[in-house]
Amino acid sequence: MTEPTTKLRVDKWLWHARFFKTRSLAAKIVSAGKLRVNGQPISKPAHAVTAEDVLTFPQAREVRVIKVLALGERRGPAPEAQALYDDLSPSQAREPEPHTPRFEGKGRPTKKDRRALQQTRSDMVE
Repeated sequence: MTEPTTKLRVDKWLWHARFFKTRSLAAKIVSAGKLRVNGQPISKPAHAVTAEDVLTFPQAREVRVIKVLALGERRGPAPEAQALYDDLSPSQAREPEPHTPRFEGKGRPTKKDRRALQQTRSDMVE
């Protein structure tokens, strides 16, 4: 009957693959010129992507490198969205959180801990 689509707008694909919560957020990243398709910077959200294209874009605090495997027809559940791409991003070891001496993951300090902290603070002032 009808031939399945072989191309899809890049903002729509990023939304289908669940990289961005809304399609307008995906379009904003593309419009800002932060997306590359096969190494070429793209600035129009209507740019068409096909299977086997490689997308490079920033997301949160890391740069994602994604290979498009399929286009998808809808924004489905996460397992369905993960089947649309192959993640080629280098696995970066997360930097450890900076150590804060007051909070060591134990929750609220006890009364004894607060008194000791207050004593060390008053010693520093004098």
